Amino acid sequence: MAGHELTSTRSPRVKGARRLAKRAFRQRARRFLAEGPQAVGEALTVPGTLVELYATAEAEARQSAIIDAAERGGIPVHRVSGEVMTELAQTVTPQGLLGVCRFVDVELAEVPPARLVTVLAHVRDPGNAGTVLRTSDAAGCDAVVFTDASVDPYNGKCVRASAGSLFHLPVVVGPPIEGVVAELRGRGLRVLAADGGGTATLDDALDAGTLTAPTAWIFGNEAWGLPEAVLELADEVVRVPIHGRAESLNLATAAAVCLYASARSHR
Repeated sequence: MAGHELTSTRSPRVKGARRLAKRAFRQRARRFLAEGPQAVGEALTVPGTLVELYATAEAEARQSAIIDAAERGGIPVHRVSGEVMTELAQTVTPQGLLGVCRFVDVELAEVPPARLVTVLAHVRDPGNAGTVLRTSDAAGCDAVVFTDASVDPYNGKCVRASAGSLFHLPVVVGPPIEGVVAELRGRGLRVLAADGGGTATLDDALDAGTLTAPTAWIFGNEAWGLPEAVLELADEVVRVPIHGRAESLNLATAAAVCLYASARSHR
C-alpha cells in the first residue's frame, strides 16, 4: 500500500468521503460508501464500481487479497488510522475497510427480460429494504425497483443489510409506482401486491397456478402496508396466510415467503 497513513479527520479527502453519508452529497457525486470486506469484495467484482479504498493497517493485514485486487485494478488505496476509520465508518465497530463506489443503478428500460421482479413502494426502513434486496437476489429475482417513495438503496444501513447483493442484480431507483407497473405489465408480468388485507392468500395463488406466470411483487411500508391507490394498480392483492397466533409477518419475512413461492413455481 503506497503513501503515508492518513491520521487527521480534518483531511479534505476524509471529509469528502465522510460527506457521502448524507443522501444529498451521494446524489450530487453519484458515489456511495460500501463498508466492510463483504461489500468491498463484491464491489470489486463489478468493473469500474470501486473508486477508492480506505483501510487500516490491521485490515490491510487481514484482508490482503482485497487490497491486492484493488491495487492490481489501479484503485487508489489509502491507509488510515483507527480514528479516521471511526470517523468514516457508520458502524459502532468498524471492520477497517471502506470503499467509495459509483452508483450501480440502471433505468427500468435497461433491465433485461424478466420473470421475477421485486418492487418496493413506500418502504422507508433501510435495514428492511436491504434485507429484501438480499432476499430477492437469493430467490433469483431479475431486478429490484426502489420507487420514488422508498428509501435510498445507497443508505449505509441498506448497503450493509444487502450483504453485497446490491452489486449482483439490476437495481432501479426513483421511478413512480404508476410508471413501474405500466412498464412491467407491458412486458407481460403479472403484478401482485403483497398486503395483509388481500382477498386471496398465497396458498390460493399457488393452488391456482397464478405464480407460474412472470410476476412482479409489490411490497409496501413496514407499518401500514400499501396505499389504496397502489393496491388498485395491481392485478391481484395477495396476503400471506397466518396459520398460528402471530399478528403478522415483518416485511422481509413476508417478501421471502412470496418470492420463494414464485421462484419454486417458475422451476
